[in-house]
Amino acid sequence: MTNLTRRGLMAASAAASAVAATPAAALGWPGRKTAAAAAPAPWTPDATTVAAMIRSKEISPLEAVEAAIRRSEALQPTLNFMVNSDYDRAIDAAKKGGQTGPFAGVPFLIKDLNDYAGMPTRNGSAGSLAAPPATANDPWVDAALKAGFIVIGKSASPEFGYLPTTEPLAYGPTRNPWNTGRSTGGSSGGAAAATAAGVVTMAHASDGGGSIRIPAACCGLFGFKPSRGRLAGNTDMRVIALSVNHVDSRSVRDSAAMFAATERTDADAPYRPIGFIEKASRKKLRIGVLSASGNGREPDAEVRAGLDDAVKLLQAMGHKVSEAAWPIDSARFGQDFLTLWSAGAAMDIAAMSKALGRAPDTKMAEPFSLGMAELIAKAPEGAVDAAIGRLAQDSAAYDGWFSKFDVIVSPVLTKPPVPLGFVSGDVPFAELSARLTDYVGYTPLHNIAGAPAMSVPLHWTADGLPVGVHFAAKAGNDAILFQLAYALEQAQPWAGRKPGVSA
Repeated sequence: MTNLTRRGLMAASAAASAVAATPAAALGWPGRKTAAAAAPAPWTPDATTVAAMIRSKEISPLEAVEAAIRRSEALQPTLNFMVNSDYDRAIDAAKKGGQTGPFAGVPFLIKDLNDYAGMPTRNGSAGSLAAPPATANDPWVDAALKAGFIVIGKSASPEFGYLPTTEPLAYGPTRNPWNTGRSTGGSSGGAAAATAAGVVTMAHASDGGGSIRIPAACCGLFGFKPSRGRLAGNTDMRVIALSVNHVDSRSVRDSAAMFAATERTDADAPYRPIGFIEKASRKKLRIGVLSASGNGREPDAEVRAGLDDAVKLLQAMGHKVSEAAWPIDSARFGQDFLTLWSAGAAMDIAAMSKALGRAPDTKMAEPFSLGMAELIAKAPEGAVDAAIGRLAQDSAAYDGWFSKFDVIVSPVLTKPPVPLGFVSGDVPFAELSARLTDYVGYTPLHNIAGAPAMSVPLHWTADGLPVGVHFAAKAGNDAILFQLAYALEQAQPWAGRKPGVSA
């Protein structure tokens, strides 16, 4: 198998450096000397660069795919980011060629919560180990294939995507390439680990409560959660439609280009398409700062340091920054969100029971999944509907927030990446629920509101762990976040940072 050519890697670095060297005036803060001109070269090309190398015949799709397979085989034993490989079909597709779209020929991973025809969808669960291959693609997966990607396998997820870590008991933990004793986050942890380690240039991710943003924060990546209804296959606009699909990436431009490639343009699309956002805006923003999580917990010192540094950077860029407060009763919101989340678990466990012909035990489903299903079984009649009604009110309150602000900045999590086992599915239910409440309190509201949000890798701890900073906007205002992300990427580049376990 052939790796990227030396000449190609030099071209990739030059192309990425050219993007980083955008004049400071284009960032909206012409009086500030930017560090972008002296930014370290990317340690490995992003997807945009690899696609350009394929178009220019610097490398072939087969070379790109074979190189990704070689990296995957080398790092899978250490990181455990993949639950099912599809190397033979990927090689056949690369040999055949004919891929079109902005990422034609670029290797890719699909998350194991989504159907990809010819491969089973196992949902990170022992109860699905015997699942047959899917016979059709999810609509978003179809859109990704139309963008030109070649799929080399399915990435790991926690069981049914419930937890903010990727430690499915059926497959074992996915390990963080920055520190293999730490969590990658979840539920798109396999995608994030593979992307951060350089196995692939970016990978499919989905987000129903933080599952794009949390792995990005834990693995030093850019993670963008789109507005509900923005991208292919995302047509349910109800509050209960929590999950959206997109990617975790190493560069803002990769995420923005994938957004444009999969954006809905049909007559029923709820928002006017924004296309490819390719640069920062000069507009000065009103930015509200949240430090405490939804349950009132202040973040750990390293997370707070990352937030404080981000605020200083935003102020230096000329934005108006002021304190913000949650627009909802956060403690009640947390309980209502858990009720809605648990209702989904109850349906998943019911489907598993039907498939098995019996109620699953802890050999087939994880204790936390079973605990959520039991919570719903014991809930008073009408509890789920009441929770949904209150969550709809919270969504409206979220929209009202943006009469004062254009963007809200906060941590993604209260802690840096936690040790493996800290929030895994076999921790006793009451203890795990308390840990989750303490750890994950910033991201779920945006899923209820259907709003865009992103994790930007702006901070690393003293011992080398990445800490993402969270930015959110009003539903439909995805463009403002991409524009801000470009400015942040150029002002404080992360492309030169390389994890200890990497290709």
